[in-house]
Amino acid sequence: MPTIDAQDNDTLTAIEDLCVGQAQLSEAPSGCTVILMPQGVVAGVDVRGGAPGTYGTDTLNPLNLVDRIHGLFFTGGSAFGLSIGDGVRNYLKTQGVGFDSGHGLIPIVCGAVVFDLGINRSGRYPDAGLAMQACENASSDPVVEGCVGAGTGATVGKLYGIERAMKGGLGSACIHAPTGLQVAALMVVNAFGDVMDPAHGRPLVGCRASADSLCLVNADRELHRLQTLRGFPDGQNTVVGVVATNARLNKTQLTKVAQMAHDGLARAVAPAHTLYDGDTIFALSCGSLEAVEVTIIGALAAQVTTQAILRAVTKARRYQHLPAFADLA
Repeated sequence: MPTIDAQDNDTLTAIEDLCVGQAQLSEAPSGCTVILMPQGVVAGVDVRGGAPGTYGTDTLNPLNLVDRIHGLFFTGGSAFGLSIGDGVRNYLKTQGVGFDSGHGLIPIVCGAVVFDLGINRSGRYPDAGLAMQACENASSDPVVEGCVGAGTGATVGKLYGIERAMKGGLGSACIHAPTGLQVAALMVVNAFGDVMDPAHGRPLVGCRASADSLCLVNADRELHRLQTLRGFPDGQNTVVGVVATNARLNKTQLTKVAQMAHDGLARAVAPAHTLYDGDTIFALSCGSLEAVEVTIIGALAAQVTTQAILRAVTKARRYQHLPAFADLA
């Protein structure tokens, strides 16, 4: 198989030493996505949504001891999907990977879930076995995008409930700067709000005028007419993802990069960071490029986050009664 040059890869795996693997449930719209970095990489995180479902994020607090993680996951299934973390940890243990505790190696794993139970009513959820399958699928090949992995059951535009929503998905993008700096993102888009075209200020996908319509109502504009939202139990949502760079950064700097990456989320999703979303972005430092200003990396992280979100929805496909971007054309 020919080797793919990093410059020809415009997804997260263009960043050296990152491998991505994905797996889906058979005959059920849910799945998981894993990012493996067996050598361990420094990481940070920023949680902005009001309904987060996270795993291991306290580890990434700059005040805490452990400064490297070995695995990261995103999964459907809401809280039922958190067992994906056990699968990733067990896989890494078999590979002899982990933090040296003095009593054996302990793989450090973090992650976040999305709520896809609105369309996955099978009673089956991603579990440790599916995580092992995703880990075995992991490679440095360009990331497959759309309705795959954790994006399988993702939906967007749920201002008036799932019946008027559209399909979301998973997207990835990478910026290769002339300076040699690389900043990449992978985002799972399961937002309460619409996904916007930042260049024109209008929705690309989102809440529709009715369950049978392909006309978008523009959730931001609709908010002017409302006093209450449906929220839970009909509106559990989130956008989760990761940004990574080949620059050398510490946990504190990566926390700032993750914070700035949320600006890219807010450019592409409206409304963003609501009480009904669990918006969470991790940040990874995977390289040795020195003397790059954190503000530059954070600004590029915001740009590439927007790109990844747009790719997630434009590469999604219809699921049953829920149309996708391609159906609007």
